Amino acid sequence: MNGNDSIKIDELKKPYFVWFEENWVHDNVLHHHQKGQLVYVESGFQYITIEEKIYLLPQNHAVWIPPNAVHKTDSHSEKIKLMIMFAEISTQEPFYHEVNVFSVPPVLKEMIKYAEKWSKLMTPDHHESLFLKALFNELPRFVEHSLTLHISLPKDKRLAKVIEHLHSHYRQEITMEDLSDEALLSFRTLERIFKKETGLTLSKYQQMLRIIKSLEYLSSGNLTVSETAYEVGYKSIQAYTRSFYSVMKFRPTDFIKTIQ
Repeated sequence: MNGNDSIKIDELKKPYFVWFEENWVHDNVLHHHQKGQLVYVESGFQYITIEEKIYLLPQNHAVWIPPNAVHKTDSHSEKIKLMIMFAEISTQEPFYHEVNVFSVPPVLKEMIKYAEKWSKLMTPDHHESLFLKALFNELPRFVEHSLTLHISLPKDKRLAKVIEHLHSHYRQEITMEDLSDEALLSFRTLERIFKKETGLTLSKYQQMLRIIKSLEYLSSGNLTVSETAYEVGYKSIQAYTRSFYSVMKFRPTDFIKTIQ
C-alpha cells in the first residue's frame, strides 16, 4: 500500500487511524500490521490478496482484514476511491479474527464518510476515538450480506502456468487435458494436484473466476447483466444467472442493488 513506509501504522500511539486518498495508489507489496483494517470502496473496484486468497471488493463494499493477516491490495480500476481505517482489537469475538467482505449499509456508509475529517491525523483525539470505537464495535452487526467469494492461490510451482492460462482464457471452455500440456504433467496428476492446491475442481475454479470477473463488470456500471454474461463466457443470460446464484446465493440484479 502506497505510503506504508511513510506512516508506520503500529507505531502510532492511538487506538484508531483513518487514511483517506482520493486516488489510491498501490505498490502491490505483501505486508501486515498488529491493528485490524477496514477497507471501504466508495467507487471503482479492488482486488485484495489476504493470506494467499484473492478477494474482489466491488463498489460500495468493504472488507475487514484481521490483525496480523498478510495482505496486499491491487486495483484494476482506472479511478479508485478508498477509505482505510485501522483499529486495535482486544476482543476475542470471532468476527474480528476472520476475513469479512460485505455490502455497506447506508448508516455505516455515512459513518465512514463522517470519519474522513480525521484522515491522517497522527495525534490522539478524544472525539475520533469515541466515534470510531462505536463504529468498530457495531461492525459485526452491519455484516448482513457477507460475500465468501474468493479463490486460493496454489503454492505448487507446477501449477503456475496452469493458473496463468486459466486467468487469461476463463471465457473459453477449458479441459484438464488442455492444461496438462501447459503443466507438463499427466492428466491424472494435474487433476489431483489442482484439487489439493485450490480446493476446487477445474470447472468450479473456472466458474468462480467467471463470477468474480462478472462482479467487476457489474460494479463498473458499464455493462448490462446480459452483456456481462456474454463477456465472461456464458452462452445465455439464463446460464449466467443460474451459475451466479449457485455461487452467490442471490441474483445479479440483487447485487446491482447493493452497489447503487
